[in-house]
Amino acid sequence: MSPTLPPSEASLAGPTAQPLEPPTAQPPDRPNGPPTATPAATSGAGRTAAWTTAALLAFAGNSLLCRLALRDTGIDALSFTSLRLLAGALVLGLLVLWRHPAPVAPGASQRPARPWQGGEWPSALALFAYAAGFSLAYVYLSAATGALLLFGTVQTTMIGWGLWRGERLAPQQWLGLAAASAGLVWLLLPGLAMPSPSAALLMASAGVAWAVYTLRGRGAGDATTATAGNFLRTVPLALLSSVLGAVLIEAPRWDATGAALALVSGAITSGLGYAAWYTALRGLSATRAAILQLSVPGLAAVGGVLLLGEPLTGRLLGASVAVLGGVALVIRGRTPTAG
Repeated sequence: MSPTLPPSEASLAGPTAQPLEPPTAQPPDRPNGPPTATPAATSGAGRTAAWTTAALLAFAGNSLLCRLALRDTGIDALSFTSLRLLAGALVLGLLVLWRHPAPVAPGASQRPARPWQGGEWPSALALFAYAAGFSLAYVYLSAATGALLLFGTVQTTMIGWGLWRGERLAPQQWLGLAAASAGLVWLLLPGLAMPSPSAALLMASAGVAWAVYTLRGRGAGDATTATAGNFLRTVPLALLSSVLGAVLIEAPRWDATGAALALVSGAITSGLGYAAWYTALRGLSATRAAILQLSVPGLAAVGGVLLLGEPLTGRLLGASVAVLGGVALVIRGRTPTAG
């Protein structure tokens, strides 16, 4: 039976994590020498590494693209969200149609998968809440701060859900949870380096929404089809939010650069990024997948410094060590069976 992600790790594998495939069986050792990797195994490991690298860069790229668009172009947050979700729905829908073409044999009974057949409205609502909160928060947050707040909130929410459902943590894991929580509190303490409280609240809300989306999607059979269906369902929600925003706040605004960044965020770093991650999961254990995603806030921080000229403060560095190190302790710890 293929292992599934425990509550504390599920969010790191993606919004609709499915059971991971078992590792490829290795040939028996040669009697007169050390075991050697077969060309097929080496090729498979290389493909997994390539898909993993692409996915992690895409996840960090979402923060960088959103912050760049909202800081340096004329697009507003709700318009960015609408274009991102529309582009993601289009790309994921095309991927589903490409992977599940209609049968060509006369009388074939196999029914091809269609994007609108996957997903469900409650999950789509959670996905939209994440995307909207994410964009609205990045009007004021740096790329690194936003990524750390999102990651930390998702993980603490998922761990809290596991505890509420009866999961038991080892002492090492309790220490990790305390460290991660303290890191988030430290990041939000008043001071010169304190992020905007309203923006931090929006990003935390986005993190909770992403955790809810993950919990609802853990049993999805086909992750790509479910995600495509959920993205499709978010499009009318995003358009409605833009209309309400125009009536209650301000008229939608965008320029060519901002629209292009939103489309790239939706089509490439969201749509293709999720598809790359689901492909990589076939060659990753649950723990390795979770630990690898600890790199995403760090990648966003490096990108923010190098590409956006953002400062890297001592508070952000210290909070990052506490949050990421604490989550790593929770993931690596062995969980005793609940009584």
